[in-house]
Amino acid sequence: MGRYVVRRLLQMIPVFIGSTLLIFLMVNVMGDPIAGLCGDKQCDAATSAQLKKEFGLDKPVWQQYLTYMGHVFTGDFGTAFNGQKVTELMATAFPVTIRLTIVAILIEIVVGITLGVITGLKRGRPVDTSVLLLTLVVISIPTFVTGLLLQLLLGVEWGWIKPSVSTDATFGELLVPGLVLASVSLAYVTRLTRTSIAENRRSDYVRTAVAKGLPRGRVITRHLLRNSLIPVVTFIGTDIGALMGGAIVTERIFNIHGVGYQLYQGILRQNTQTVVGFVTVLVLVFLVANLLVDLLYAVLDPRIRYA
Repeated sequence: MGRYVVRRLLQMIPVFIGSTLLIFLMVNVMGDPIAGLCGDKQCDAATSAQLKKEFGLDKPVWQQYLTYMGHVFTGDFGTAFNGQKVTELMATAFPVTIRLTIVAILIEIVVGITLGVITGLKRGRPVDTSVLLLTLVVISIPTFVTGLLLQLLLGVEWGWIKPSVSTDATFGELLVPGLVLASVSLAYVTRLTRTSIAENRRSDYVRTAVAKGLPRGRVITRHLLRNSLIPVVTFIGTDIGALMGGAIVTERIFNIHGVGYQLYQGILRQNTQTVVGFVTVLVLVFLVANLLVDLLYAVLDPRIRYA
């Protein structure tokens, strides 16, 4: 196991460098950050040259990237164009988005897996058909429609929640935004769990466990569910980074000042330091989440061992 972890950590290095290089090139080559600094009016040549020199944009792109990566390894993600450190923006944004992601992941796990197990065990029955139709509807509706609809009904019409989240962004305030963020993934988790449960239910090891007279609950939890969760865990693990990076719409709807909000502001103002810095951390989140998923395989299925 230890050798496998070391090997995976070494494999993460070129993936991290390649991902950040592509992001850095796309942000710096495809956009003009100086134009974003000057607003609607175009900067004069002298001001543009001074700003480029101040932020190091007058150097070749490869040299800018090497300088940026050197600073990243020392914990310095640069300075935003408003003079604020990117690490300060991260310190305020990431805790909020992490709480939002935790709420969304818990909803996926609890509701999605529960519905998937129920429908998988009752395949072809009315409850199975109803849940499948419901998940299909959820997948078909865009997230911004779901968010605006819940905000209008629960926040404006019925007054059950606040239409916008406060700056504290407590777990209680993030329940509805977390449900909106997790809605599409929740539907996929339900359908994936259902399919996996229905297929493994006909396996030999399940029939053997039933023939041995084991209690139904133990057969489901210890034998059927553990083996059926492997594809579900894979999806949820990769979904962690997707939820954190894809929270732009949800955070905009509910006025949550998290990672999505900062990315939106950075893209809108063409603030390259902010965008590249935040996406760099999200790449690390993706890599770590995938590593944890691979290690969790051995826990769910004892047949999986790493040399």
